[in-house]
Amino acid sequence: MDDQLIKECTAKAQAWLGAGFDDDTKAEVKAMLDAADKTALVDAFYQNLEFGTGGLRGIMGAGTNRMNKYVVGMATQGFANYINKAFPNIQPAVVVGHDCRNNGRMFAETVANIFSANGIKVYLFESLRPTPEISFAIRQLKAQAGVNVTASHNPREYNGYKAYWDDGAQVLSPHDTGIIDEVNKVTIDQVKFQGNPELIECIGGEMDWDYLQAVKEAMVDQDVILRHKDLNIVYSPLHGCGRVIIPEALRSWGFQNIHVVKEQMTIDGNFPTVVSPNPENSEAMTMGMNLGTKLNADLVIASDPDADRLAIVCRDNKGKWMILNGNQTAMMFYWYIITNKKKLGQLKGNEFMVKTIVTSELIAKIAKKNDVEIFDDFTGFKWIAYRIRVNEGKKKYIGGGEESFGFLPYDKVRDKDSPASICLICEIAAWAKDNGMTLYDLLLNIYKDYGFQKEKAVSVVKPGKSGADEIKQMMETFRQNPPKELAGEKVVLMKDFKSLKQTDAQGKVTDIEMPATSNVLQFYSEGGIKVSVRPSGTEPKIKFYCEVPAAFDGKDYEAACAAADKKLEVICKSLGI
Repeated sequence: MDDQLIKECTAKAQAWLGAGFDDDTKAEVKAMLDAADKTALVDAFYQNLEFGTGGLRGIMGAGTNRMNKYVVGMATQGFANYINKAFPNIQPAVVVGHDCRNNGRMFAETVANIFSANGIKVYLFESLRPTPEISFAIRQLKAQAGVNVTASHNPREYNGYKAYWDDGAQVLSPHDTGIIDEVNKVTIDQVKFQGNPELIECIGGEMDWDYLQAVKEAMVDQDVILRHKDLNIVYSPLHGCGRVIIPEALRSWGFQNIHVVKEQMTIDGNFPTVVSPNPENSEAMTMGMNLGTKLNADLVIASDPDADRLAIVCRDNKGKWMILNGNQTAMMFYWYIITNKKKLGQLKGNEFMVKTIVTSELIAKIAKKNDVEIFDDFTGFKWIAYRIRVNEGKKKYIGGGEESFGFLPYDKVRDKDSPASICLICEIAAWAKDNGMTLYDLLLNIYKDYGFQKEKAVSVVKPGKSGADEIKQMMETFRQNPPKELAGEKVVLMKDFKSLKQTDAQGKVTDIEMPATSNVLQFYSEGGIKVSVRPSGTEPKIKFYCEVPAAFDGKDYEAACAAADKKLEVICKSLGI
């Protein structure tokens, strides 16, 4: 290990033994300094945990590169300074919430104290609440900003801090860089930890009621729910805050046969019953599926720890459980909202939907075939929120989502919303039942009508500085020498979202209209294959999103998947992943 690096980290760590830090923190730092192996010391102090465009996220513990009350304190002081500068003529207000993670309440109270010490009114949730309810409360209370203490679906060692602006969405330009600049100026001695209790107001039950009323706006057809109010539903919050709202939301929609995975209803930041609290991982759904089998359930649903994402398990044509992937889940939402709003005369012609650029192109086909406008935006729900904001008062938003298990079916919230989406997927299952189908049958029907496609996401991890340089070089190589073919099909279009230029097969270059730039490349083949390449903004990895069509007879799903898998294998090999 580099001696100079150890020396620098030692100096930074010794500053944490000073008067401004509590005894537990000092003891943890002293143990790192005294240890013969300096790995833990270097890891905790080699850099400052970066306050990025979405806020903070990191492993909990003492140190500048960790989530702790001092790092959270400096971030909040910088955020408070920015809010006070942005709203000089009013007393600003913020909403503060947290999820089930360890230290979540302590961090949320620390955040509330610092805001209040800076003269900012704070609405602090009395206990854990879903991320979308925080977004809703910012709008409902006309607050200027908000903070949610959460690390979403990351492993148990993590916690984080999401920063929101007055529209209830995560911060975008120019506020994101403005806040970062303020945060980077703050030193620990400038943090006002001593709160002003007069400026802190606890909120809870009344906001839950308002939010549950708003969630009902995502309902398309109540009659179908009333006919199938006994739909057999199994739900798990994976130890998170969905337990506070989701069973209640389902009941308020009219569903009466709801079963919960009791072991996973306990609030626990250690997530004892799962390896990872991420509903994208099939392992996290095991207990739910076991209960579903025992109760002969129609479907099994879970939300992640902060209840913004959802996962759905339905039965295939052999009665076996099948976990729908994020693209399939999203596709079902878009199809149902468009088809049934159209049938019920709820579409007036000024509606629009949003998807992200790495989400299935089948969704765009569904929208276009039904004359509903659809926007393609960058990855991250803040861009869907941006699209809602710029169209507010002109066009009506009726749904938007992404391939990573997030969807928002109404416009009262500006983030992924699993309570509303879970209620809606249950309505879709009820509608399917009303029409003699299961969700699986519906999925196959959509493929039959719009064409079959299979998606695969591959993450290539490249840790450290050398890894970051390698990722940079990979992107440069793809830019300078783009693939000429994908699985034997000629590439006919390349999109570069960094330069906002696209090049067709004839070499003709045209502009791409987007609200900002992003380091993403996309390649399209003549037969409908699409590959997106995107370095992660928060982790040391580069992501490849591949999408391939295959022939589908409307019945043999496995055969279509197998044909698509062969193409995907060839594509991955040719890209060196």
